[in-house]
Amino acid sequence: MNEKRKIGWVYALTAAFLIVNMFLVVQKDIYWLFILPVALLVLYYYLTAYDKILLLITFATPLAVNISDLEAGLGISLPTEPLMFGILIIFLINVLYQNNYDKRVSKHPVSYVIYLNLFWILLTTFTSDMPIVSIKFLISRLWFVVPFFFVAALFFRKLDNINKFLWLYLGGLIIVIVYTISVHSQYGFDEETGHWVMSPFYNDHTAYGAALAMFFPISLGFIFYPGQKNWVRIAATAVTVLIIIAIILSYSRAAWLSIIAAFGLFLLVIFRIRYYWVIGVLVILVGLFFTFQHQIIDRLEKNKQDSSANFAEHVKSMTNISSDASNLERINRWQAAVRLYDERPVFGWGPGTYQFVYAPFQRSKEKTIISTNLGDQGNAHSEYLGPLAETGMPGMLIVLLMFATILYAGVNTYEKGNRKVKVLSMMALMGLATYMAHGVLNNFLDTDKLSVPFWGFTAIIVALDIYHTKNPNETNHLGSSDNI
Repeated sequence: MNEKRKIGWVYALTAAFLIVNMFLVVQKDIYWLFILPVALLVLYYYLTAYDKILLLITFATPLAVNISDLEAGLGISLPTEPLMFGILIIFLINVLYQNNYDKRVSKHPVSYVIYLNLFWILLTTFTSDMPIVSIKFLISRLWFVVPFFFVAALFFRKLDNINKFLWLYLGGLIIVIVYTISVHSQYGFDEETGHWVMSPFYNDHTAYGAALAMFFPISLGFIFYPGQKNWVRIAATAVTVLIIIAIILSYSRAAWLSIIAAFGLFLLVIFRIRYYWVIGVLVILVGLFFTFQHQIIDRLEKNKQDSSANFAEHVKSMTNISSDASNLERINRWQAAVRLYDERPVFGWGPGTYQFVYAPFQRSKEKTIISTNLGDQGNAHSEYLGPLAETGMPGMLIVLLMFATILYAGVNTYEKGNRKVKVLSMMALMGLATYMAHGVLNNFLDTDKLSVPFWGFTAIIVALDIYHTKNPNETNHLGSSDNI
């Protein structure tokens, strides 16, 4: 086919598309055909360079909208989760037919604990009280882990791709921050309205606060990143200030605490404090708590300070377990989770089922004004007790092992790397630490908003460990192409 004929076909197909589209819009009031060019473009990149789709998903994740009013708890986040599912399918086809996945990634210690986590979720899906919900949970976990850990780890062979990933998520998040602050300002930055003004992008201020906390170390790290241009440092400084303002206005106490926890980890790594000292201090603190638990609880129960727009009062409300509805509801959910565990200690009730089965395990004296029996107000509010109830004691221990392995790999990578690797690994490590600390009070790994950065940060650590801490020449060779 000569060039003139090719051009003729392009014009003919374009004209046909416009004519059909106009007919559908005018006569049938149908608009969906407008997405066809976008769909074809996305399909093209799936087949030629699906790392571009990975970057598209990264930017779109903070802006994605969750559609949750579906039967049997089958919600979906648009447009990101269908795009992730596409990457999952393409990846599996490539692995099955080409069998050329980098064994250094597939055999990394972090990969092994991820396999173990996925295996246990699969096993407990067979014993689940609600198999459909658990199957959806397993599939969604796969479309989070595969694109943003196993695919991303290869993509991060090139350091510049790590920067692209982080800046693209920050770009989407900045749009949400500006939107949220502008809407919040219309209500005088009131504390109550601060719980929902980030909708429809985030369900509530806790998930929004968790994302802000995860990316606070990222924007801060870019200020000190070696070899950075001055205008990039200025931009990173402005973004950091914006995130600090957003974190304060989120009124998410868990986000504030998680940043403090991450800073504590930063000090431990910088000053190279031995693990046995940390474990020893934790054992002593736990021992002191159980020794003086009655006095501590009595003191906490005297705190009547509720959530407030006043910063000092809001901080004080963190320890209010007598009248603060949010704190009391968390305790109610945790106690229900423990009772669910007591009923099924080994395999649990099934992945993703907590919110549908916990209602009968609440006690009337523990319920609050925001308690519900409908399963429509979230899950166990703990990244540790949630798996305990849903996948039993082995499930919770696997989560703890996975988190510990990721942290160990991050610290190990930091100690082995050059200046750039040290900064990037510390950024990812602190971002992950904020989520793991936040996980004591909430759990969001079943959502794209937090799964994308969590698994992405984990992939950054693994990629830095494999490709950027040994042979610089090997790194340059492996990162010579952006395509996966």
